[in-house]
Amino acid sequence: MIQRWMKKKSQLPLIALLFFLFILSSLLYYERNIQEIHQDPSLKHPSLLESTAPSNFSIPKGPPEVLDRFTKCRSTVKYIGRKARWDVQEEELNRRRGNEENCDFFSGKWVFDNSSYPLYNESDCPYMSDQLACHKHGRPDLGYQYRRWQPHNCNLKRWNVTEMWEKLRGKRLMFVGDSLNRGQWISMVCLLQSVIPVDKRSMSPNAHLTIFRAEEYNATVEFLWAPLLVDSNSDDPVNHRLDERIMQPDSVLRHACQWEHADILVFNTYLWWRQGPVKLLWSSEGDGVCEEIDGLGGMELAMEAWANWVASNVNPLEKQVFFVTMSPTHLWSREWETSEGNCYNEKTPINNEGYWGSGSDLPTMRMLERVLNSLSSKVSVINITQLSDYRKDGHPSIYRKFWETLSPEQLSNPVSYSDCIHWCLPGVPDVWNELLFQFL
Repeated sequence: MIQRWMKKKSQLPLIALLFFLFILSSLLYYERNIQEIHQDPSLKHPSLLESTAPSNFSIPKGPPEVLDRFTKCRSTVKYIGRKARWDVQEEELNRRRGNEENCDFFSGKWVFDNSSYPLYNESDCPYMSDQLACHKHGRPDLGYQYRRWQPHNCNLKRWNVTEMWEKLRGKRLMFVGDSLNRGQWISMVCLLQSVIPVDKRSMSPNAHLTIFRAEEYNATVEFLWAPLLVDSNSDDPVNHRLDERIMQPDSVLRHACQWEHADILVFNTYLWWRQGPVKLLWSSEGDGVCEEIDGLGGMELAMEAWANWVASNVNPLEKQVFFVTMSPTHLWSREWETSEGNCYNEKTPINNEGYWGSGSDLPTMRMLERVLNSLSSKVSVINITQLSDYRKDGHPSIYRKFWETLSPEQLSNPVSYSDCIHWCLPGVPDVWNELLFQFL
């Protein structure tokens, strides 16, 4: 009896130890679960959500954090007509600036002026793009560099580089948009850089945001690649040639976090909307289902999202905002003469006042007018479209380098390989910047 009791007594410490370990492990298990619940809301038990959330509470699915060139639509459906949130008040519509100039600087003609133009030499600008350096790449004529825009009944303010730098002192000037806006940015840098000592200026590497800096003026001239203005899978400044173009039509957040800090903003968008349908992936959806819409409809949604940001965030007393209208193309010479070709070998402007080619889409222009009219107290419009439409002679055609120099076979086939979209520098974009100088 005593022996049996002693045997039981000897087992008690072991049982107590096992019981203690069981309690400890249970506590650790529940503590770990509690930590996981706090770290990941998706691990909460449904009954907990139901007991603490209001009846109309819903967890947003959430889109991919960033659209990039690898983003794909899981499936595609027809666009159902949803609109981005549009906060501009009705009374804002059709409001015009009270201090508009009487002169229409956008109506006029091109005159030959080889005494004042070009405003800089192509070879003197170290930041010139090979895509736009037409003379360097073999263009034999220089007439395209000697054209001055002359408005009817008034004159443009003459370009003054020192005055422009004074306007920019202590400020950030940022161009935002596609490759046409990048051409205008390069033009502006070439117009400005000559008076800055080499050791007092710098250019950041080509990236989503590229910055030219002038130390003595504490100023920057920047370019932000945002071809659709809204967030999209084409926002990589290099790798953006994609079969499927996807955008978030209600979000400008990726780009706005960059442009909101600039003092002077110059926006554009157009060319990329002319390349067929686009896919919409709304920021409130995370299931990968896209809606397909035509280019003009997609551009209208993007413009309204951009306009919503401007209406909500821009104080005209603190920030100047400009929008540059459509840059026209010259793809079909039959539109200005009885021949089959394009802009290749064109040496003079179109003299037919009021000319409007197919490269300047009228429905797009009307849509832009509607959206921009709603922002007329906050956005100044630089209407480059018709004045540029006259300049069939201003494009690089085959005289350019894009990634690689054109081969002899390509050079012998200018109808297929001419660039009749972008503009030679010095050239037409310099006048766009003269207009900007006029309105600053």
